[in-house]
Amino acid sequence: MIIEVTDVGALEQAVLDDVDATPFHAQPGHSEADARAEARQGVQGDPVGAVAWIANAEDMIPDFPGITVVGSTQRVADAEGDIEIDERPDFAKLFPLCTCGKGDCAACSEFQLTPPTAAVMWAVAQILADQAYDDVIEHGDDLVTDVGAWVLFGDYPRITWQQDAVWRRQAARAFDDLTADLDAGGRPRPTCPGEEMAFHLLLRNARDAQEDGWGMRPDELAMLPEHADDYDWDTAYEVLLQDDDILHLFDAQLDGVEDPDSDQNRFMRMGDYRPAAWFRPFSNATPRDGRRPFRR
Repeated sequence: MIIEVTDVGALEQAVLDDVDATPFHAQPGHSEADARAEARQGVQGDPVGAVAWIANAEDMIPDFPGITVVGSTQRVADAEGDIEIDERPDFAKLFPLCTCGKGDCAACSEFQLTPPTAAVMWAVAQILADQAYDDVIEHGDDLVTDVGAWVLFGDYPRITWQQDAVWRRQAARAFDDLTADLDAGGRPRPTCPGEEMAFHLLLRNARDAQEDGWGMRPDELAMLPEHADDYDWDTAYEVLLQDDDILHLFDAQLDGVEDPDSDQNRFMRMGDYRPAAWFRPFSNATPRDGRRPFRR
């Protein structure tokens, strides 16, 4: 766990108050006051000591039947210089806004992917990727039978529920690919059905994240320049996605529509949406580098 101390003084005072309120059992030859003074000394002027006082590894284990916590060890250390923490992209720089308002301005007349919107999408894409990787670690090649037992893949079309861990890792990487588009200052552009599905889930969850205040902290979003196009998720759907063909896979009345040889597929000109084809590039898309790694 990585903890960022944002206010050293407030942390120290809160921990000292907790030390003062905590009963101590003194060792022979020492008083309770001596034990408390020693604890206070370990906190004063030392943020690491303050965090160590409040950290409790056993609190991270839920009270579940069949297990008993019999002991634990933990170490609190200053991570500065040891752990590299990724910084958020400069969304204001990556997604500059045109606010001239001129009637003949092409930028102003079309949808602009604004810094706050891009920031929410960027954060949510990584959360969904982690959920997908977590599903792979937890379930591997298991069939999706109880959707409630899955963090993410229970939200995928039923035709994907029998796919293996290799397929699911590619689905997880699809979210990272969309994140990479945003990192580069570009609009996310799905290049295959797997990324198309990821983008639909991304936009749906981004709307919820923005409305409910998760994914990207509201105070961080407030620091970004505002624009009338902020959080216009409906327009984002229309502009950033070629179509919603993949959503037909959720319709039980259209079973088999994923097959390019089916009459329904041909009528709608969908193309191949069978799971085996989900990570093949669309004919009008630039393929991604096949050598790119998996993040997890």
